[in-house]
Amino acid sequence: MKENFQLALILLLSSVFLVLETNSISISANEAEIFFHGNGIVHFLSHMFIGVLGQTDLALRLPFIILNIFSLFLIYKIGKLFLKRKIDRIFSTAIFALLPGINSAALLVNPASLIIFLTLFFVYLYMYNYKILSYLLLILVLFIDNSFSILYLSLIFYAISRKDKKLLIFSLALFSISMYLYGFDDGGKPKGYFLDTFGVYAAIFSPFLFLYYVYALYRILIKEEKNLIWYISFTAFVFSLLLSFRQRVHLEDFAPYATLAIPLMVKVFFNSYRVRLPEFRKWHKAILTFIILTLIVNTFFIFVNKPLYIFLSNPKKHFAYKYHVAKELVKDLKSKNINEINIQNKSLAIRLKFYGIKNGGKEILTRNKINDKKADIIKIAYYGKLVEKYYIYKE
Repeated sequence: MKENFQLALILLLSSVFLVLETNSISISANEAEIFFHGNGIVHFLSHMFIGVLGQTDLALRLPFIILNIFSLFLIYKIGKLFLKRKIDRIFSTAIFALLPGINSAALLVNPASLIIFLTLFFVYLYMYNYKILSYLLLILVLFIDNSFSILYLSLIFYAISRKDKKLLIFSLALFSISMYLYGFDDGGKPKGYFLDTFGVYAAIFSPFLFLYYVYALYRILIKEEKNLIWYISFTAFVFSLLLSFRQRVHLEDFAPYATLAIPLMVKVFFNSYRVRLPEFRKWHKAILTFIILTLIVNTFFIFVNKPLYIFLSNPKKHFAYKYHVAKELVKDLKSKNINEINIQNKSLAIRLKFYGIKNGGKEILTRNKINDKKADIIKIAYYGKLVEKYYIYKE
């Protein structure tokens, strides 16, 4: 099977699964706030296809899915610079496409997909010697998101290691401006969140892949050549862990950069695998098989997660709860010819607004039962498990 066909197949399958998943999830309150009241580039992206496809979840999320497709292509192109075998490049792209964190970023209305794409685009331009364009891109991203300060910080360390004075001065200047514009969040009482941070990273990568990821970063640190991608990922990862000893870390600012080292991780594994004679590769094959299977299982539950409600006593503890219920509730309301209702919960109100349910009118929608009052009851259940119950009262 030709390499280009394999790459196209990965891009196609990833896109199809993501598009299909848009039918399964609802807009969250945070996403609705961005859609209706935001003023940044993520707000603009969320509106990009609404005029063409209508106000649907597919139109809302399609720009982020497209960014994900471009990111997969860029991770493949960057990998070509140091992964000499075709199978390694395809394998690296497939692993990146399977990461739970990458798929979540591609589905949700947040800056993560954009940060990943722009960082990879910068790396591509820089490593393929389009230096002027890469420098211009660094200036542009300064005004897009505060988390690019992590990129500037990693470039400072990279420039020092390469004795590149031009890049060092440029990165220092941009990092300083970023700190001036956005500041640095060091508020709150000092408290350790190291294990919490480690746990979130494990969810982003899948637990066993994450352990090998940490090993690969460390091995490159002490034994192997450190390229630009390593500096970006290592800086983001280590800096987030150091901060977590003192405060809760906003991992959405760090995780997009940490995930970029997947091609390096693949390189470390196959280098170790191929220096051994075939009869001594059994453990490597077993470890690889186990890691890939657990990664597939973790990714599977990103796309097929509603059955998990069956095993939870409290549905609100489901990791995707805030992306469920709203669409089903709207369907039930519209089946009752209700397009306007007084919604007691503001977060729910803005979610339903996206699907065309106005907040107002003579009827009240609430989660709370009012004694001695007759109500219409709407029950939301997945696979026979009751997830949410709403009451409709007439004023």
